Amino acid sequence: MGIPLRALTTLPLTLTLKPQRSCTNNAKIHHFQLTKTPFANKNALISCKHKNQSNRWSLDGMTALVTGGTRGIGHAIVEELAGLGAKVYTCARNEAELNKCLVGWKDEGFAVMGSVCDVSNRVDRAKLIGNVSDAFDGSLNILVNNVGTNIRKPVAEITSEDFSTLMATNFESVFHVSQLAYPLLKASKAGSIVFTSSVSGFVSLKSMSVQGATKGAINQLTKNLACEWAKDNIRSNAVAPWYIKTSMVEQVLDNKEYMEEVLSCTPLGRLGDPTEVSSLVAFLCLPASSYITGQIICVDGGMTISGFYPRND
Repeated sequence: MGIPLRALTTLPLTLTLKPQRSCTNNAKIHHFQLTKTPFANKNALISCKHKNQSNRWSLDGMTALVTGGTRGIGHAIVEELAGLGAKVYTCARNEAELNKCLVGWKDEGFAVMGSVCDVSNRVDRAKLIGNVSDAFDGSLNILVNNVGTNIRKPVAEITSEDFSTLMATNFESVFHVSQLAYPLLKASKAGSIVFTSSVSGFVSLKSMSVQGATKGAINQLTKNLACEWAKDNIRSNAVAPWYIKTSMVEQVLDNKEYMEEVLSCTPLGRLGDPTEVSSLVAFLCLPASSYITGQIICVDGGMTISGFYPRND
């Protein structure tokens, strides 16, 4: 049925809407056609098509490396990226745990490979990137620097060994892996790095001064790489979670009093789920986010912006 356009034009035309449906993502493509009426002197044709943009929301054909992909947030990231079509390579220190995950992912139809690696070890890091290069023919679209650890102690009790462990695992490893992966990311002509930071890189947390310092360093590295490697079409972003339900925090949150403190300063009043972090990581890797770089985004239920806003539930 024609829709009169006399209010928009002096030409006595009608607008015919013919919706079609894409076969790939069920998104409607509308064809708008202005046709001649009995009173028009000329034919007029105007068409506007919303092209199928499903590739903006897909990782089909892309390759990814996710460090520490067998547990918690890393595990969720592997499944998120693989579910969007990426071929994923991951690593872990525990071989039995890694093999179990690889079998499970294969059963689910995910394209995931992996090898044993301790990212705090320089030799292991070089071997890892060599394996990734071989697996993906010298090209890599996505690098997720996910591995991290924590040693909860007051500053006065931190030993030199504690300090070295935190710096090597949390910061030196991601710096070096990024260096090693740079030629692969550049070769892809569309690279994306995502770091797993923490809210401890923004605010003070109990007994987490050194861990927070490593995350603050990651935040600054994120910004520097975004500028330095932009010429190579490599984007760099970070996600900064608050308490997420993973095995790493289970023991700490078994303390009911501490758990209440955590929830009291979290506006949403709950812990996060690993998939609530992995979804953001995936978005930052998608073509749809191609103009986003140098950003550190908190996934924290509002914790870092709550200020003095006590919950009175």
